[in-house]
Amino acid sequence: MTLDIPNLKDYDNKLREEAAEPTLEVPQGEPTKKTQIIAIYGKGGIGKSFTLANLSHMMAEQGKRVLLIGCDPKSDTTSLLFGGKACPTIIETSTRKKLAGEEVKIGDVCFKRGGVFAMELGGPEVGRGCGGRGIIHGFELLEKLGFHDWDFDYVLLDFLGDVVCGGFGLPIARDMAQKVILVGSNDLQSLYVANNVCSAVEYFRKLGGNVGVAGLVINKDDGSGEAQAFAKAVDIPVLASIPQDDDLRKKSANYQIVGTGESQWGGLFAALGENVAAAPPMRPTALSQDELLELFDGSDTGAGVVLEPATDTDMRGKNAKPKASLEVVYDDV
Repeated sequence: MTLDIPNLKDYDNKLREEAAEPTLEVPQGEPTKKTQIIAIYGKGGIGKSFTLANLSHMMAEQGKRVLLIGCDPKSDTTSLLFGGKACPTIIETSTRKKLAGEEVKIGDVCFKRGGVFAMELGGPEVGRGCGGRGIIHGFELLEKLGFHDWDFDYVLLDFLGDVVCGGFGLPIARDMAQKVILVGSNDLQSLYVANNVCSAVEYFRKLGGNVGVAGLVINKDDGSGEAQAFAKAVDIPVLASIPQDDDLRKKSANYQIVGTGESQWGGLFAALGENVAAAPPMRPTALSQDELLELFDGSDTGAGVVLEPATDTDMRGKNAKPKASLEVVYDDV
């Protein structure tokens, strides 16, 4: 009697395919040599969109051709640039056009204001897909729209730094960008994210990658100095310190551009633009968790805490009882 033995190898492969991370195999064309593609990373809510909208606007005022691409599922990178108005995302537009049997055109997804060209990749609805895969799909569509034939001086990519899946690491893992800029503040969580990005850059440089970290932009700088200490420790420059100022807060909340020569903050963003353009990609030295904590006052971080191992009795609580021993005890002879 012959038994039908299931092909467990094929079954295993199918499960792996279903659970697989994105392959990161985005088609790569030859970029225009004069174009600087810069990926900006930072913790969610740290002020990347504020920094980038004003930086890109100032660069355009300085006569540069700038393309700003939001790569955050929140799709809020361009909100400040467009006065709070939501920009149709590449993901949602692609889905809608596909259902209608139409092709996506550049005018469907790219818009301009103040000399800046801007678009949002977007992402899936909550619980309905992988944000990293959305990033990859978005870049695949940009390739079809002719990304490598476009004529820009700078392409700025806004990436969420506290998501560590392959899609969000695309510019570093696939050498899509020449350099990375970090946005952080004088708080542990934002510097933790910045340090993670430095670790990713270190890792891919060891594998033969070329992307480096150009520097750190300190947003909402209250002068306490932790972010400056972090930059010094990982060996990257501070490109700008944007102060914690009520005027900046109000203008940002009201979707007002301050990265312009007409603003009192214009000089700050003009200097940032020059530093971003000139800063070379550095190879940072990421910190350990303990080294990162040492940048802060121990009373704020819980320094001195000792890890106390839990026991089996601790875990069982009221269900704890002596366990029968299998040890063999011999009588004394």
